[in-house]
Amino acid sequence: MGNVLTCCVCPRASPELDQHQGSVCPCGSEIYKTAAGDMVTGVPAAAAVQPGEVTFEAGEGLHVHHICEREMPEDIPLESNSSDHPKASTIFLRKSQTDVQEKRKSNYTKHVSTEHVTQQYSSCSTIFLDDSTASQPHLTMTLKSVTLAIYYHIKQRDADRSLGIFDERLHPLTREEVLEEYFKYDPEHKFIFRFVHTLFKAIRLTAEFAIISLIYIERLVSYADIDICPTNWKRIVLGAILLASKVWSDMAVWNEDYCKLFENITVEEMNELERQFLKLINYNIGVTGSVYSRFYFDLRTLAHDNGLYSPVYLLDRERAWKLEAFSRMEQYKVFYSAAKNGSLSADDLIHLQRAKAILF
Repeated sequence: MGNVLTCCVCPRASPELDQHQGSVCPCGSEIYKTAAGDMVTGVPAAAAVQPGEVTFEAGEGLHVHHICEREMPEDIPLESNSSDHPKASTIFLRKSQTDVQEKRKSNYTKHVSTEHVTQQYSSCSTIFLDDSTASQPHLTMTLKSVTLAIYYHIKQRDADRSLGIFDERLHPLTREEVLEEYFKYDPEHKFIFRFVHTLFKAIRLTAEFAIISLIYIERLVSYADIDICPTNWKRIVLGAILLASKVWSDMAVWNEDYCKLFENITVEEMNELERQFLKLINYNIGVTGSVYSRFYFDLRTLAHDNGLYSPVYLLDRERAWKLEAFSRMEQYKVFYSAAKNGSLSADDLIHLQRAKAILF
């Protein structure tokens, strides 16, 4: 506008610019069934690329801004919005501390070791690393950690404040009648994991979308002043995943593709869920790298406190080369984003940099 030229480097901004191709395997009511196994195979790697804004003004040089820094609300208290401010503690980690302290006291009185029997530690001669990094999280462990965070949101809720758009009794996801007793008990962690795991497997989403979805969930809880409870957690999680996949994916699935996973939800209802979710978070869909990293490391802390550990491997020369290549790609990603016009594919960027660094 005026003498300011803006170029938003982000995934496909409008469905009109790119025709949707591919389809999602219809799973029917599989979302309510037990997922076979914990590991997900055949998921294409598509790291989330943060949208940025390239600004040119008279008398100024090149400067890169995150869109979320431009649209971040200024009238929201710092201490209550970890989804906006990286210095604020995450809500799920605060709520989990009560259980963690009780477990530690119980283990201390019973003289039970809290260390994992198969956990390996690094030393001067050996270094052990897992496959999870902030830029490329481990899918299964991330889903377990995110669903554990949702579990603590439900378990440690202050009340049952909710809205009709998220109430499963008013907007059921299945044609089968759900008894009222179902909504009187908090869901277990494994049940929440099966729901999210099956959804991610069907839509073919990567671990980054789970972290972004959790950020949107905490943003909804803070902005709309509601609680996650047995009656609304499924539709809240569905709305957050739907929004994350649309904002941060190069090939985002359409709302009708999500409808194939459920028996009793129409495209119009899915559209309304998306509109209301966006409205309740004040259309604040931006996520800075610092906020994303805060959630990632808090999720690792949450997993460690609850005895969830990723498999670790001995750091050898080949693994070191791969880590160096990926780190170099992350370091120079902003310059590629600023120089390249139009949409930027994370797949092309990652494959290009890995090939250069590893082969040479």
